[in-house]
Amino acid sequence: MRQLIPSPVISVVADTCTARETHASLDSLFAYADAPGEPPDGSKHVKALEWLRRTNKDHSVDPLAVLGRLIENYMEQPIGTWNDGSDAKKIEAILAQCKLRYVTGGKVVAAQMSAAASRTLETLLKSFDYRAIDEEFSRALENVQSEPREAVSAASNILESFCKVFIAENSLELPAKQDLKPLWTVVRKHLGFDPSAIADTDLQTILTGMLATVEGIAALRTHASSAHGAGVTSYRIEPRHARLAIHAAHTITLFALETWEKRRKSAG
Repeated sequence: MRQLIPSPVISVVADTCTARETHASLDSLFAYADAPGEPPDGSKHVKALEWLRRTNKDHSVDPLAVLGRLIENYMEQPIGTWNDGSDAKKIEAILAQCKLRYVTGGKVVAAQMSAAASRTLETLLKSFDYRAIDEEFSRALENVQSEPREAVSAASNILESFCKVFIAENSLELPAKQDLKPLWTVVRKHLGFDPSAIADTDLQTILTGMLATVEGIAALRTHASSAHGAGVTSYRIEPRHARLAIHAAHTITLFALETWEKRRKSAG
């Protein structure tokens, strides 16, 4: 069932966007989140409020999916520089008040289901439960025909979650920007995914392609279906594109997980 963004959440998120964004970055943020229509007129605060309300009214979008992408950077940005954690705490509090919860990877879900879902995926990755992870990707494929953009996001989130679990379990330093590409860079370096270090030229070619594919998945999740500035071709992802990205993310996640498990057993 389509769930609207509650008015108290709209108010707090609009305040946060107003404080943290310029007019240009606000437009870019809402475009990234797939908020419908052109930027509204008015001040930053008026613009943010109107765009959030419009999101609720437009039945072609999922309001909570838009909200999740809007607040993703505020919720996951490491403490430091401009971020003292207060924005995330305010948003987290108002979401809880409205029986919602933010889940890593740019998702907002009902509070009673989010914690269990997040813990489940983390547990699967830590326990190397390959069959269950296969099922997670299968769930992403279930929506590929009706919601290809969301299906790609779901698959990308699983790969991103793997990276975060790996970094945490191996006590590695999180990158400043915690989205897929920089997270994957930390993981691949630690796992030794370096084509130049492989003697077999065939494996070099495959490994080079794998690294480029992760960048492609990250870019597709960010850019597909989003509005772009003048001079840049916009496009809408199709189910065939989504299937390619999902199967690629699946293969890479399991290969990385198997490599990690082998190293862990060797070390033990």
